[in-house]
Amino acid sequence: MDTWKRRALGYLVLLAAAIVLTAKGYQIGMRVYEGRPRTFLDSLQFAVEMFTTTGFGGDSPWESAEMHLFITVTDLLGMVLLVGALPVFVAPLVESALSTTAPSELETALTNHIVICSNTTRADELIRELEANDIPYVIVESNRERADKLYEAGKSVICADPESVDGLADARLPSARALFVDLSDQIDASIVLAAKELTDDIPIISVIESPEAERYHQLAGANTVLFPRSLLGESLAAKVTTAARTDIIDAVEIEDHLQLAEVSIRHGGPLVGETLASSSIGERSGANVIGIWIRGDFNSAPSPDTELIAGSVLLVSGRADQLQRLAEMAQASVRGFAAGGTVVVGYGQVGQAVSAELAEAGVPYTVIDKEDGDGVDVVGDVTDLETLAAAGIAEAETVVLALPDDTTTEFATLVIRDLAPDTQILARVEKQANISKTYRAGADYVLSLARVTGRMAASQLLEGRDVVSLKQQVKTIRQQVPALDGLTIREANIRGRTGCTVVAIKREEDVVSDIGPDTAIHPGDELVVVGTDEGINAFEQEFQSNIK
Repeated sequence: MDTWKRRALGYLVLLAAAIVLTAKGYQIGMRVYEGRPRTFLDSLQFAVEMFTTTGFGGDSPWESAEMHLFITVTDLLGMVLLVGALPVFVAPLVESALSTTAPSELETALTNHIVICSNTTRADELIRELEANDIPYVIVESNRERADKLYEAGKSVICADPESVDGLADARLPSARALFVDLSDQIDASIVLAAKELTDDIPIISVIESPEAERYHQLAGANTVLFPRSLLGESLAAKVTTAARTDIIDAVEIEDHLQLAEVSIRHGGPLVGETLASSSIGERSGANVIGIWIRGDFNSAPSPDTELIAGSVLLVSGRADQLQRLAEMAQASVRGFAAGGTVVVGYGQVGQAVSAELAEAGVPYTVIDKEDGDGVDVVGDVTDLETLAAAGIAEAETVVLALPDDTTTEFATLVIRDLAPDTQILARVEKQANISKTYRAGADYVLSLARVTGRMAASQLLEGRDVVSLKQQVKTIRQQVPALDGLTIREANIRGRTGCTVVAIKREEDVVSDIGPDTAIHPGDELVVVGTDEGINAFEQEFQSNIK
């Protein structure tokens, strides 16, 4: 029984007792003080009339002072009970009428949608991806309070049990595009089994916390099983190797010989403090700056006056040799790897993935963890100066923070940055919202588990889209834009109108990769365009053309 029902029941019991006691008191008073005996039913009628303020019947006026006092007291009692009914009955009813309650099933005939069974921040990132691409979805949430909050926030949600066939049927799973589950390893397997009871035709994507669960999710019927912690560790490890060499190792090819890559501006690097204009990146390397991350915020159209601060990350395009020259420009002086030149802080699943990649690449490393175990070199508090000194933080080339708690990661970043100003700090965080704080604390590069998971799921769900990188927030498309035929890149003003950048032009069998303001757009040209989700959508809406 919920609070409102208990309160209402208590009020009704109190009201009934007050009416009965008033009727009995009136019956006694009329006999003793007025000399006009009344039956209990007559007295009960008086009490009801008094409490409902409909009158006192034909017994008034009264002659005795005692009865006048009794009537005065019962009048006041009736008013108190009447006012007391407002918060018990009226206010909840009004609040219920004005509040928004999540439905228990889809109210519209939705089709080709994504059914999401998750209450994590990882699902939030996927939802942002879907909304940015105008893909319908519905969240299946079993908790009424969470479902109502999501509904009030404008999300498409139903309150139903995702582990039941009926709950998934209420989400119209048979007519959906796919099912995404990310609650826990065991619950996810249960949801997959329920989905298979309902339909065998829907692709199912599940997320696992433990790699051992992959086989059981596949046995349950999941088509794709994602383990984002492994990819997160691999991505951080890939960044480590750039601390000792200047080659681009994480470039993504988007056209013939044309690649996209990230270049970090490290603490102590030669580009720190420069602006995009003063750094002469384009003139010196030939690479094209598409955008820049500053403390986790992506700017798809940075101005020439944008300052390159430590920890910012450039998104650039160009040929392999051009990207190589830019990497050499951005590279800080390298102290070289000695034993323990890389320190991995935290030895959970992400830390183990980082260590495995470093070992395979032949990069020496030292592991810190609060608990002893195989593979742990230094045991202790990662924010304790003695522990960090024992691991050789002050001499380390790179530190990888692979901690499960974002608050600890932020504090450890502050401590390590103070202890080793020129050391490269790479960090993982759970929540996307904490990326900016970790950059502000002094990290050079930050990846969030939520973002990686969302991008991994999006890469499986978004048809016709080339997700450039699971870590990046950009996509690339190729399309003809007849409305721009005969114009130059400057005249078309694509970046100003949409926030996207033309990185190449496919002209018949050739690819023009050296794009400048005066590059002309010929009839039949296919523009290779890079931008954020929102930018790509704006580009398509602006030019109303089909993706190639």
